[in-house]
Amino acid sequence: MTRTTLVVADDHGIVRDALGALLAKDHDVVAPAADGHELVDAVLRHRPDVAIADIDMPGLSGVEALGVLRARQIPVKVVFLTMHDDPGLAADVLRAGGSGYVLKHSASVELHDAIQQALSGGRYLTPRVSSGVLDALIRNAAPHESLTHRQLDVLRLLVEGKRMKEIASELDLSTRTVESYKYEMMDILGLHSTAELVRYAMEHGLLKR
Repeated sequence: MTRTTLVVADDHGIVRDALGALLAKDHDVVAPAADGHELVDAVLRHRPDVAIADIDMPGLSGVEALGVLRARQIPVKVVFLTMHDDPGLAADVLRAGGSGYVLKHSASVELHDAIQQALSGGRYLTPRVSSGVLDALIRNAAPHESLTHRQLDVLRLLVEGKRMKEIASELDLSTRTVESYKYEMMDILGLHSTAELVRYAMEHGLLKR
């Protein structure tokens, strides 16, 4: 049976050693890292299945390191360790693409499950914060997250340069309904023209949804 490969990143050597000992039974820790920069280098060099990373590290935080890896299109799963039972911080981790949020004091109990969830494509949240994360995500959601699929269909065709009548014909809607969708989107996003709407869509990657 192939063992999961891990990189463990924490700026405290005693924590790295403890995590290595905890994980060694079921996984192969291929490299330690003392900060975010070393985490990025270790992932690029070893291409582990999962990275276990402290959120708060000097130089480059764990979340910032994940951003660097995502920008380079490295598909490693990252499970974050922290001392903070903060739903808002956990929500930030999920938005950044993190695969897990585990409290350090419960790592011996939860970390194995978090790794398995990450490997299966899921996300793990420590129970101490899970109930508050959804509220945090909703409170801080970007305005375009509330756009409907039909509004996004209209937006896609606007970006393609289609006129109102052409969009209405393609979507089997009335021209007035299409215009209504457009103005609703402008109101939701705080925009004032079709050009601004198109620019917003392209800048925020809405057509990839």
